[in-house]
Amino acid sequence: MARIFLLFSFFLIACQATNVSDIQVVSGTLERLNDIKSSYISSRPVDVWLPDGYSSSKKYNVLYMHDGQMLFDSTKTWNKQEWGIDETMGHLLREKRIEETIIVGIWNVSEQRHADYFPQKPFESLAKNLQDSLLNRAKRYGDQALFTQPVSSDNYLRFIVEELKPLIDTRYSTKSSKGHTFIAGSSMGGLISLYALCEYPQIFGGAACLSTHWIGTFTQENNPIPGVFIDYLSQSLPLANTCSLYFDYGTETLDSLYSISQQEVDSLMRSRGYDARHWTTKKYEGHDHSENAWRERMHIPLQFLLQKR
Repeated sequence: MARIFLLFSFFLIACQATNVSDIQVVSGTLERLNDIKSSYISSRPVDVWLPDGYSSSKKYNVLYMHDGQMLFDSTKTWNKQEWGIDETMGHLLREKRIEETIIVGIWNVSEQRHADYFPQKPFESLAKNLQDSLLNRAKRYGDQALFTQPVSSDNYLRFIVEELKPLIDTRYSTKSSKGHTFIAGSSMGGLISLYALCEYPQIFGGAACLSTHWIGTFTQENNPIPGVFIDYLSQSLPLANTCSLYFDYGTETLDSLYSISQQEVDSLMRSRGYDARHWTTKKYEGHDHSENAWRERMHIPLQFLLQKR
C-alpha cells in the first residue's frame, strides 16, 4: 500500500498544471496537465477548463470530453473550427441552467484516434477476416490507413478511469461520484463515450453522443459494424434510468448515414424502458458532420446532462 501511495504521489508531482497561454478562452480559465505518463496509452495533452469563480471551497461536476484540441480555440485547430465549449458553458452557467462543472479535454493522437475510439468488444466480435481487413486495408482518405495499430479502446478507457480521473479528483475540487461524472464526444468520440458508459456504469452517470459514427468506417452498404454495436448494446446497456444518454445526428455529409442505425438504437432504448428524463435522441435538419454543427447545438446535450436536479 505504501508503494502504491508513493507511486501515485510521484504521478501527481510529475503532472504539473500550467496555464495554457496559446489557447484563448472567452470564459473560465484553461490549464494543461503536462507530461501525463500512462501505463495504457501514449502520452497526450489534457486541458482542464475551470468555470469563472472556480474555488476549492466548492465542489464541481466533471465532464470528460474527447478530441480535446478541438474544444476551445478555432485559431489553433486543423480545420479552423471549434466546439466553443467555453462560450456555451459560460452562457449556461450565467443563466443558471446547469450545475457548475469542470471540463476535461483529452486530446486525440491523430494517427491513433480510430484505434483509441473504436469500441473494442464490438470490434472483437466481428469475424476475424473482417477484423484483419479493417486493420490492414481500411482507408480514411486516399492511401491513409484508418487503423495504424490494433484497436486499443479498452486501454484508452482504463487510462481515463484508473489514471486520469483519480488525478482530476485529487487536484481539483470535484464531486467524484457517478452522479456527477459525465463523458461526451462526437463521431467516433460518440461511440467511445457510449462504450465508456456501458463498460463503467459505476463511474459515469451520463454520456452525450453527438453524430455517433455507427457505421465505424465510411460506408453503410454491406456493413456489419452497426449490427455488432446493436448486439453489444443489447447485452451491455446499463439498466433503464440508472444513467442519462443523449444521442443526436444531422442530415448532411457523414451524418446522413446514421439515421437507420440510430432508429435501431432508439427502439432498443424504448424496449429497455428508458424515460424522457434519462434518454433523448434528436435529429437536426441541415446539420453536417463538423465542429461548427456541434457548436451550434452543444447547449442542448450540456443541459441534458448537467441540468440542475
